[in-house]
Amino acid sequence: MRLILPSGPAHLTYCTNVHRGESWADIFAALRRHLPAVKQQVSPQAPMGVGLRLSAIAAEALDAPAELEALRRFLADEQLYVFTINGFPYGPFHGERVKEQVYAPDWRAPERLAYTDRLASLLASLLPGDQPGLTGSVSTVPGAFLEAASCLGARETIADALLRHVAHLAELERRTGRRITLALEPEPMCLMETTAEAVGFFEDHLFTAPAAARFATLSGCAASQAETLLRRHLGLCLDVCHAAVEFETPADSLDLLRGAGVAVMKLQLSSALVVPRMDAAAAAMLRRFDDGVYLHQVVERGPDGLARFLDLPNALAAWHVGARHGQEWRIHCHVPVFHDAPLGCFATTQPTLLDMLARQRDEGISPHLEIETYTWDVLPPELQVGGLDAAIAREITWVRDRLAA
Repeated sequence: MRLILPSGPAHLTYCTNVHRGESWADIFAALRRHLPAVKQQVSPQAPMGVGLRLSAIAAEALDAPAELEALRRFLADEQLYVFTINGFPYGPFHGERVKEQVYAPDWRAPERLAYTDRLASLLASLLPGDQPGLTGSVSTVPGAFLEAASCLGARETIADALLRHVAHLAELERRTGRRITLALEPEPMCLMETTAEAVGFFEDHLFTAPAAARFATLSGCAASQAETLLRRHLGLCLDVCHAAVEFETPADSLDLLRGAGVAVMKLQLSSALVVPRMDAAAAAMLRRFDDGVYLHQVVERGPDGLARFLDLPNALAAWHVGARHGQEWRIHCHVPVFHDAPLGCFATTQPTLLDMLARQRDEGISPHLEIETYTWDVLPPELQVGGLDAAIAREITWVRDRLAA
């Protein structure tokens, strides 16, 4: 939905990666089941934006004109519009072990480039014609999983693939008049783990004179326009949960990005799980969040600084060996954004989210706001009370009320 904030207009939605489905038939069935029900609760009279998640096979299915037309008809009939696509998970995302496979294929592989090109073209064809000036965004993996990104030449290969994709975006805008942006999403244990690491990658590999020259060759644009076009189409998806897990503050993250001239193409609104003081009771309760599906990276803050663990089982195993009591843990586990009361031994990073929302309201961080709590069906039962559609509506209402405050 379109919001008018003191800082300017922005579009708010939720990410449909919370719904099961990998084939286009299953995804479309989920959209028809859930989107009208959510819209009725949060925006019954006005159009509601959609944050679409499409697997590679679903995106390919939409190459068929009849399938694409059916989606367009559904959106028009229900007063819905797509302005952003989550292009992070290429393959299966529910009901089986995902873990580090969520990053594959990464930006070293031609399949990732082809998939993201397809998503961008699809989004350009879906952007509503009655909202002139509305841009589209596609969020994507932050290059690669850290282990993969450590391979010789990986960073250069990733950067070149990103330049090739931006050349596709520049051509798409020239041909259709629709501007689509690519938003790299930093995440723990990836090539771009923190905002600082993302800025470093942009400054070392993307916003450089050699990169601009390479982009000019790929796109056919004038050398004098190359850097402008790169910055126009390429930026960050700033996930508040991910940044909070890394103990970043909104002020620090945004200062780094502004200083480097890296735009926030999409702001993902999410909260992480927090253990304020780690002890045996918290360790026992944390096992309930070890769902076996998603990677739950852990960052521990203690007297010696930050310690990072690839997954919750790794962190728990290390804790049992060292029995370090009293440390603060932040766990990459998305929990509903409206939870503000203590959850037993736990808290959430909601204060960081509230800070970011206040800055969005006053400073206009990004034109695209997407709530992302994809973990719904693996959360403990007490966090699922009320049902999925009601929880999504409650999250949207909660965010909208804070932005209006």
